[in-house]
Amino acid sequence: MAMVISQREILSQNILQARLRYDEPLARHTTFRIGGPADLFVTAESEEELLALVKLARRQGMDFLLLGAGSNVLVSDRGVRGLVILNRASDAHFIPQREGAILHAASGASLSRLARQAARRGLGGLEWAVGIPGTLGGAIVQNAGAHGSSMADVVLQVRVVDEIGLVRTLPLEELALGYRTSRFRRSGAENPSEVILSADLKLTSQPREELQARMADYLAQRRATQPWLPSAGSVFKNPSGDYAARLIEEAGLKGMRQGDAMIAPEHANFIVNVGNARASDVKALIDQVRMVVAQRFGVELELEIQLVGDW
Repeated sequence: MAMVISQREILSQNILQARLRYDEPLARHTTFRIGGPADLFVTAESEEELLALVKLARRQGMDFLLLGAGSNVLVSDRGVRGLVILNRASDAHFIPQREGAILHAASGASLSRLARQAARRGLGGLEWAVGIPGTLGGAIVQNAGAHGSSMADVVLQVRVVDEIGLVRTLPLEELALGYRTSRFRRSGAENPSEVILSADLKLTSQPREELQARMADYLAQRRATQPWLPSAGSVFKNPSGDYAARLIEEAGLKGMRQGDAMIAPEHANFIVNVGNARASDVKALIDQVRMVVAQRFGVELELEIQLVGDW
């Protein structure tokens, strides 16, 4: 493996001694259940460990990729060169305010779990996220949203480490949160110029029973309309004034297969792994969908999922 890193430095880091793995299959760590090996793989269990690992990778000039829940990504069959950091930094606490609370959470915290914790305390603002299988950090990168709400509605500020190792706090107005995008997506998933360490969210007091009823309704809608087989979530962004799923279905592509990858019968904007799909199978379907939709409707579909690794 061509990597600029010394074994001595790795072993000198207490956070790596027992957790460093070589050639770790990333299919174990993605919701798609797809992905080749990572040259080096380690789990960050806290915000401090995440910061130390990012600094170590940069100090060594090593390529690195941060994985959260492993949703919204398609990892190459060839895997990922350099270091993959699995972000499990999940500490969270609620700071009471006059009409609600500020939720401070590490970037590896489960978004749906945070939504449930907030609702149990009678705090609203995140209930739309109850069924989203991602982390807080990933949700901010994507400006994840559902049911007419998004992260842009609740984020107050984000704590990041930048490309020279400085830890900074960015207010909402500097995050450039747009439809499924942010300032963090601009630099790509691999070797990002800024890594999110934690965030503060503004939540408001609401009746607990109403929040829980709303979440139950959202979960029922998700179960009724989205596939249960492994996927990475919505593949394409919705074009302005339309829906990617409608265009794909109108093009007659729902149910199309490539190997064990299939455009989901339940929702045409999902590609599912029906068995042992490869990343190349999914990519072939993506390319076919984009070509056919462009030919039929003159619409260039933009990816919502991110392609990572050695393509």
